[in-house]
Amino acid sequence: MAELESRPETEEHQEAEQHLVTLDDSDGTADLFRALGKQIKPLRERAGLTQRELGERLRIGEDLISSVERGRRVPQPELLEAADQALGAGGLLKGVTDDVVKAKSRARVRHPSWFRDYARIEAEAVEVNFFSTLTVPGLLQTEDYARLIFSAYQPLLSEETIERRVAARLARQEVLTRWPAPLVTAVIEESVLKRRLGGPEVPRGQLRHLLALGRLRSTTLQVLPMASREHGGLEGPFILLTPKGRQQVGYVEAQGVNRLITEPDQVRILAARYRSIRGQALTPHESLALVEKLLGEL
Repeated sequence: MAELESRPETEEHQEAEQHLVTLDDSDGTADLFRALGKQIKPLRERAGLTQRELGERLRIGEDLISSVERGRRVPQPELLEAADQALGAGGLLKGVTDDVVKAKSRARVRHPSWFRDYARIEAEAVEVNFFSTLTVPGLLQTEDYARLIFSAYQPLLSEETIERRVAARLARQEVLTRWPAPLVTAVIEESVLKRRLGGPEVPRGQLRHLLALGRLRSTTLQVLPMASREHGGLEGPFILLTPKGRQQVGYVEAQGVNRLITEPDQVRILAARYRSIRGQALTPHESLALVEKLLGEL
């Protein structure tokens, strides 16, 4: 496997990851996003909608609505336009789309060297494929689920580090709401969805979020059932990324070791393995039905 900028999870590594994403407050960028969130919340409440109900109307997750209202996520222009119509805002939200685009261009995103190659490819990818065996893929996680995952790390992370990592993960999820959105497929082990990390509320929110994402035209969700008699992914989780106009690459990480795979033969093996795993998984329709069933059991 070709390995680019791979390194273990040292203290230096942890400190660098605290700064995955930094909004430059010097020009009021972060203040703009917080103020915009404060505009959306009363409009939603005036319309008599909960965050979940608004998310259903806009075909996005409740967690995303919550994050935008708190200024934790940068809303895409398409989201603002759809919300303007759904909330009867009379152009109030639609009118600031140009300001949001300009603010996003001013926002600084800093990645440590070990993560820079992967982050750049992910942000520009036209297709992203996940096979996950332990947790829900980062790009599909809710804010509460991500915070729970980082809070469980050993050795323990500081509260400040946890919040910075959560913010970094949420910022990366913007690729899911841009236009054109990348084609995203995810095969998740059934055991991941059955874990009750943090009690029922966090898993409940995460399952709802997966249902919302799985109904998007650009996202396909499949579950690999525990009852499956075949399993093509016993060597562990991985990601396949297809950059625009370039060859597909792979990415794996385990126990703090991160590896970007570019060697064609190794990428081909991962791609063949992923096709096998998808064939062994439930269909997208069956998978969403299972997610709904698990949600009803919480």
